[in-house]
Amino acid sequence: MFHLTPDLKKVKDMFKKCYLMLVIGTALACHAAASKPVKVPGSNDLQPDEQESVVCKTVAELITNYNYKKVPLNDSLSVVIYNRYLKLMDESHNYLLASDVADFDKYKTVLDDDVKSGNLNDVFYMFNVYQKRYIEHIKYSIAQLDKNFDFNKSENFIYDRDSLPWIASQADMDNTWGLRVKYDLLNLKLANPDLTKDKETLKKRYENLLAQVNKLNSQDVFQLFMDAFTEAIDPHTSYFNPANAANFNIEMSRQLEGIGAGLNTENDYIIIRSIVPGGPADKSKQIGVDDRIVAVAQGKDGEFQNVVGWRIENAIALIRGTKGTIVRLEMLPKGASVSAKPKIVEMVREKIILKDESAKKEIKTYISNGKTIKIGIISVPAFYIDFNDYKSGNPNYKSTTHDVKLLLDSLKQEGVDGIVMDMRQNGGGSLMEAIELTGLFIKTGPVVQVRDAKDQVEQDKDDDPSIAYSGPLAILVDRFSASATEIFSGAIQDYGRGIIIGTQTYGKGSVQNAIDLDRVVPTSLKDRIASLMGKGQKTVSTGSQSTFGQLNLTIAKFYRITGNSTQHKGVMPDIQFPSVIPMDKYGEDTEPSAMPFDIIAKSDFTRVGDFTPVLPQLQKLHDQRMANSPSFKYLLDDIAAFKKHQDEKSIVLNEEQLKKQREADDKKSFDNENDRRVAMGLPALKKGETKPRNEDLDFLRKEAGQILTDLIGLDNKLTSTKETIPVN
Repeated sequence: MFHLTPDLKKVKDMFKKCYLMLVIGTALACHAAASKPVKVPGSNDLQPDEQESVVCKTVAELITNYNYKKVPLNDSLSVVIYNRYLKLMDESHNYLLASDVADFDKYKTVLDDDVKSGNLNDVFYMFNVYQKRYIEHIKYSIAQLDKNFDFNKSENFIYDRDSLPWIASQADMDNTWGLRVKYDLLNLKLANPDLTKDKETLKKRYENLLAQVNKLNSQDVFQLFMDAFTEAIDPHTSYFNPANAANFNIEMSRQLEGIGAGLNTENDYIIIRSIVPGGPADKSKQIGVDDRIVAVAQGKDGEFQNVVGWRIENAIALIRGTKGTIVRLEMLPKGASVSAKPKIVEMVREKIILKDESAKKEIKTYISNGKTIKIGIISVPAFYIDFNDYKSGNPNYKSTTHDVKLLLDSLKQEGVDGIVMDMRQNGGGSLMEAIELTGLFIKTGPVVQVRDAKDQVEQDKDDDPSIAYSGPLAILVDRFSASATEIFSGAIQDYGRGIIIGTQTYGKGSVQNAIDLDRVVPTSLKDRIASLMGKGQKTVSTGSQSTFGQLNLTIAKFYRITGNSTQHKGVMPDIQFPSVIPMDKYGEDTEPSAMPFDIIAKSDFTRVGDFTPVLPQLQKLHDQRMANSPSFKYLLDDIAAFKKHQDEKSIVLNEEQLKKQREADDKKSFDNENDRRVAMGLPALKKGETKPRNEDLDFLRKEAGQILTDLIGLDNKLTSTKETIPVN
């Protein structure tokens, strides 16, 4: 996801000018006639509120008027939205009956009108029918546990039904769920032969599923439908409700304000799962892993709110808060009885840096012609930035570029001969950071071109002549390298500044602007909605500054400085690895609503290197290693095995057959793991032995460093960036 750079200020100004017209339309339309709610007995009968209706209509108007990809909200799109919504609810056809779907078909061509008017009654009716079926099937499963099961019969359970028709009758549905219960129970029985305890365990699991589905609220339904709506427009336009908006912005900045503890749920309790070193929870010396949070209070005198049975995101929202404020927790220590008196822990919230999700470095050594070569590897998980600190003028704001600059300085002091930037699984982030990071490796020049909906093209440039690192460079990418990663790796490739290694990238070449919908909805309408929803009603904090949520709207498309878009095609590596990630399942070219590849005029830039003459030799050396590499063979075996399992849709329910199959699979997996360890120079593990922590079995990262070592060893002047880029 991207935030706009200063170069796209014109587009932002356009939005500001359009807000007034938009909000007037929203205010006038909130009384539009809509279909009446239809109750669904057996469900929790969730219904939309007026706030969700206003947000739906507002998002529809923003998308219709300002999305880069001009898509009319008509009957044709309505069918796409409908099909996506059905898929999000019940992708594997496990819950809804064919009669339910036939009933829903009347909405196929009306959802476009619904979103334009803010009418969510049809959407909620569909969900309530789905929830009714979900509850029925889970309750049926619990009842089945009182039966006796014959695990000697030759039966098969089809667990992947997405390509099969919707189940026609309740009898067929019961049969399907009966087999599912048998499969779940057999799984437990293979690990523990005590069938009575297995049934108790499974009953608790099913009861937990019921508890979770009963905690769903209207915001969950609204978010699900808005996902279907926005994804029908394009894969990267998206709406976030307030809680999800808060999480998105935490991910973007790689930091939050809170107590520094990772939480989870277990048996209706909020459990401490991890503690951030140096954070308030750690410094309190009163909180440990597996402690339970019973209640939360704000400030020294605030009233405690009991959070037992709460959804985890609602509890987290109470615990997070502004830096410097006080939060008090009632805690039950690990092992304490539920009837024990909770202890009260008071903490002052702080800014928590998510270091585990920030850029990191390591050094690998290689031998080339009898000489030891040190390769620094910097892993970059995302293009993050603390926008609030940046906007406030704090020169030490948290960002990818700042973190990588420090790592580069450290690696140079340690005398590395080359650097690999590991950008695998990096799905992008801040467009500004992609430009800034590129600037660490080039002197000056354009980095990316951006074309808006009016076909106006602007260039984003690196204007800082300083260079953080001028030595040999390689960028490691995979299929999940996307967006800002593609801008960065594409620019490095186009300048001839480094070589790209890995697999074809994702192909996301669009720019999103994050719009706080609180800026769109007028104050008068906000007050009216607050009045309708009940001012005295106790609300749960979302941990977000936003009340109405956030829209990430596709407003532009970016292009490489060569004029080629990364959209749809991504970046092609100079040295290619086989893809562990299925290329036909993941990638922009697999998205039906994705924009096409196209080309615009190239930028005026000067290449600083050319690897063309040495790429054949690098490829040859790589191929020679792979021909004799056990690790490479195992990689190909993994890919082949994954493709084979992809096509499997059912599993045998005969205990003896499944046991033999599992034992064979476990033995093969254990042997394969040891083979990989030995191939990487690590000792084989004995049965039951725990794998040592922090072991590196990443064969591809090691090979990327070896390829860069080959490049250094070739010592070809055409590829020497030291002659064309001054050392900083």
